[in-house]
Amino acid sequence: MKEELNLVEEWDKTFPKSDKVNHKKVTFHNRYGITLVADMYVPKNYEGKLAAISVCGPFGAVKEQASGLYAQELAERGFLTIAFDPSFTGESGGTPRYMASPDINTEDYQASIDFLSTLPNVDPERIGIVGICGWGGMALNVAALDTRIKASVISTMYDMSRVNANGYFDESDNENARYGMKKNLNAQRIVDYENGSYELGGGCLDLPVPDDAPFYVKDYSEYYKGRAYHKRSLNSNGGWNKIGCMSFIN
Repeated sequence: MKEELNLVEEWDKTFPKSDKVNHKKVTFHNRYGITLVADMYVPKNYEGKLAAISVCGPFGAVKEQASGLYAQELAERGFLTIAFDPSFTGESGGTPRYMASPDINTEDYQASIDFLSTLPNVDPERIGIVGICGWGGMALNVAALDTRIKASVISTMYDMSRVNANGYFDESDNENARYGMKKNLNAQRIVDYENGSYELGGGCLDLPVPDDAPFYVKDYSEYYKGRAYHKRSLNSNGGWNKIGCMSFIN
């Protein structure tokens, strides 16, 4: 049974609306019973069944940011596309909020293929996926699992599991550092349980970013706290559930 969600109907993306495609909100569910919300973009004046593409990412972003821009651009080029919010984030359902799970988020992608495959204006033999930044890892998982996917594009700059386990540039690539990280996160579980709430890990830095911040931190913050700020984006605001990324640590 689908969850009852309150969807925003007006255009609230961080990019301009195209006059070359039709847009609407759609919902579908994954096999964990979570209702996912997506923006669908369909080229105007098309004929026959269309090739379709499911887009998601970056990690901590929402469909009103990069994934929606990718989806709209691909629709202008003749594809039917959806950009969806993963479970526990954005307009999609799932509790507790702001959790990350490789298993559930891989299933989110597969559920999007289920949905696209049943649309009357989609050719189910021509479905592809795009995974942006951290969601590229989920896209790779799906590409290895799902034979219905005929094309995959992974647009990412690093291995998210490796970064979570070893730190940026492998600066924490040692047993003591990983053990300490796990110890701190497990201590946070107790605090969260006692408080009855989940502490957030923090999003990107507020602007202006300090001059001595690493270049990639400046890039993240300028995008999520600046030109692509969105009120539902985790990266633009409080970030993920603090222990939400623990499953990525090996």
